[in-house]
Amino acid sequence: IYTLHRSFENYGGIDGKVIAMVGDLLRGRTVRSLSYLLKNYDGVKIYFVAPRDLQMGQDLKDYLTENDVDFEESENFEEIIPLMDAIYMTRIQDEYDESGESKKVDYSKFHFAADYLKLLKPNAIIMHPLPRRAEISTEVDLDRRAMYWRQVRNGMWVRVALIAKVFRVDGEIMSY
Repeated sequence: IYTLHRSFENYGGIDGKVIAMVGDLLRGRTVRSLSYLLKNYDGVKIYFVAPRDLQMGQDLKDYLTENDVDFEESENFEEIIPLMDAIYMTRIQDEYDESGESKKVDYSKFHFAADYLKLLKPNAIIMHPLPRRAEISTEVDLDRRAMYWRQVRNGMWVRVALIAKVFRVDGEIMSY
C-alpha cells in the first residue's frame, strides 16, 4: 500500500484508481492483504485476473461487497491492461499443491510480456511481491513503471518503522 501511495502521490493518491491483481489469487497472501487495505480508499476498483481455479476466494469477495469495494473477475489479462493504474502480479503458489495441480494450469496467459508495456498507461505501475518466475518478462525490469524493486525496498522500511513502533523506540529514532 505504501508503494501505491508513493507512486500516486502526485496523481491524486490511491482514491479512484483501478488495480489488477493477477495470478494465483486463491493462495496468494499479498493480494489478499492488499485487497483488504484498499477498502480504506474511495472509488477504487479491483480486477481479479486469474485462471478460473485460482481466482480470489469467496470470503474476500464477500468482504469487498460488504464494504462497497467495486471488483470484477476476468480471465483476459491483455484486454484489461489499458484500463489499469496498477497491476499487481503474482506467481503460482505451487508450494501449496497437494498433488502437482498447478502444472495442469496454463498460466502463460497471465504473464506480463514486454509487448504489454505499450498497452499500459504512462503513469501506471507494475508491482510484484517477489520472488518471481516467468510471470514478468525480464525486459520489463528496465521500464520506469516497474515498481517491484522499489516495493521490496519500501517493504523493508515499513517493517522497520512497525518494529520501532512496537518496541516504542520510534520517538528515539525521530530525535536522533
